[in-house]
Amino acid sequence: QGQLVESGGGLVKPGGSLRLSCQATGGIFALYAMGWYRQAAGKERELVAHITSGFGAVYTDSVKGRFTISRDNTKNTVYLQMNSLEPEDSGVYYCNAPGSGYYSWGQGTQVTVSS
Repeated sequence: QGQLVESGGGLVKPGGSLRLSCQATGGIFALYAMGWYRQAAGKERELVAHITSGFGAVYTDSVKGRFTISRDNTKNTVYLQMNSLEPEDSGVYYCNAPGSGYYSWGQGTQVTVSS
């Protein structure tokens, strides 16, 4: 089973930006669609963006126009550029391959948006 390590989170003020990274090991990364999930305190984990093996990107409505997902298959890495951050974006962010089950969940990276 593959492994995932997320990084790049932190504390940012509303309107600020962060760039998250997720490094994958194991498997043939380029073949998998990859996604970013968010788990807010007391809520279920939700998929906020995913990118297909063909580089097509899909976003949940709440982040459209503010977040951009990308991938670098040469580095086995998926990114999430987050702009115009809002307090509602706070939570632990995880990456994984939606519907695959190949990668185990990483520890995630905490994003806190607060003034």
